[in-house]
Formats: sequence, structure tokens, C-alpha cells
Amino acid sequence: MAPFGFGRSRYGPFGWRRVGRPVDFVVALGLLGFLGLAGAILQYRLGPARELVGAAQAIDGDSVRLLGEELRLEGIDAPEYRQSCTARDGRPVACGREARRALQAMLARGVTHCEIGKADRYGRGLARCRQGDTDINATLVREGHAVSYGAYRAEEDEARAAGRGIWATQFERPEAWRRSHPR
Repeated sequence: MAPFGFGRSRYGPFGWRRVGRPVDFVVALGLLGFLGLAGAILQYRLGPARELVGAAQAIDGDSVRLLGEELRLEGIDAPEYRQSCTARDGRPVACGREARRALQAMLARGVTHCEIGKADRYGRGLARCRQGDTDINATLVREGHAVSYGAYRAEEDEARAAGRGIWATQFERPEAWRRSHPR
């Protein structure tokens, strides 16, 4: 009798039976294939992180063109170009055009650095853009030219409290406006 209740086994100390080298090879290839597939899926879901640097142009209040690539500013939603808001005195305000003009003015100040993560449903890269130490996405929300869309909640609260930009008007959130005004 072996000590501690472990008996002798012809298959080794844990009772595992050894299979041939071809089976080991197939199992190893299967495991590597699974890991490769999992990595590819993760890369697809997260998207490639890359950076573009150059002179950018505003397409609308939350989209830019940089080095020929169309990018959507991540975490914000600006009024659509055709969207209008209503001022306190009842007159219409072209808040979509104002949002685009505000972004154009920011981009005209110098070189823009955009870090692109994943893509949106239209294939545009979702980007966080900066000019020096200025976070363009956050500044647009803080100045009231865009609303928070998953990020920048504190900046939206600050703009709302100060009554800046669209917060000085009656407006429909851009997402709701798009639903009620299909192209």
C-alpha cells in the first residue's frame, strides 16, 4: 500500500493516460487557433487605436475631416446642421450652424491631434481630439455647442447651469431631432 492512499498507476501519478504526439499537436493547434480567433474578435470590437495629426475641417458640429478621413467626435452630440432651436424671445436660432461655426473656429487655431478608437455604425472613426492641452470634445460641450453623449457629463452640467450656447434656448436633443426628421 502506498502512503497517503495514493496507489501506483501505470498512467502516472494523477491517473492521466498519455496520448500520442499527433494528438498533442492537434490539441495545441486548436488552442492556438482559438486564442487567435479570440484576439481577432477583440481587436474588431475595440477597433485599432491610432492617431492622426494635421489641419482639420469641420463637417458639422461633431464631425471633422482630418487627412482625408471623416471622424466623429466621441462622447458628444451636436445639433444637426439643419436643426434650429428657439430663443427665449421666440425667434428661431440656427443652432446646428452655430455648432459647426464654433467647431470651425476651434480647428482654425492650429494643428489637431485626434486619437481614434473604434468606428461608429457608419464606419467613421470615433475620435477624441485635442489642440495642445485643449480637449476639443469637452470644450464644445462646456461652451454649450454640443450635449454629452456617454461622456462629458460634468461639462454639460456646467454649460446648462451657466446657460451657455444651446442651453440658452429651447431645443430638442440632437438624437431625438434626428428621429423626428428622417432624411
